[in-house]
Amino acid sequence: MSALNIKRGSSSHSAYDLRDSHAQAEESHTLAVIVENEPGVLARVIGLFSGRGYNIDSLTVAEVDHTGHRSRITIVTRGTPAVIDQIEAQLSRMVPVHAVHDLTAEGPSVQRELALLKVVGKGEARIEALRLCEIFRARVVDSTLESFVFEMTGTPDKIDAFAELLRPLGLKEIARTGVAALSRGA
Repeated sequence: MSALNIKRGSSSHSAYDLRDSHAQAEESHTLAVIVENEPGVLARVIGLFSGRGYNIDSLTVAEVDHTGHRSRITIVTRGTPAVIDQIEAQLSRMVPVHAVHDLTAEGPSVQRELALLKVVGKGEARIEALRLCEIFRARVVDSTLESFVFEMTGTPDKIDAFAELLRPLGLKEIARTGVAALSRGA
């Protein structure tokens, strides 16, 4: 008999089940970060995420105050509440950062993304792609005899749903802008 006894049907925990039963679930959070519009700031912000092993699901950047030379970085990331708090604290301590807002925690927000989706197909697949375009309120922005390019603005979930329905109809390429978000209300 071997030195290792394994009981079949035993309810004991496996050595491979290393999950913490008290661990908090990861949540998706949208962060709005107001920064100085100067060279290297975006690289520093991204470096904070990559250096600590945090993932960025979506990233958009644009100058929002020309006279004050400030840009807004909108980041969608995921983590436990403790990890999100840590990300916020670390971003707030960075010198070129003026403000960090967790739009998810602060209340309702409006989030939109723009996507361009190319579908290649003929016959019934083309007709079905056009039907879906109407249902999802997308627009045809380019058309050839064998392809369409659709433009769609909506929540990331809506764009994902549209893309999944287009996949069997010949979806070949997608370009997405990333999430732009603002909190609702005053």
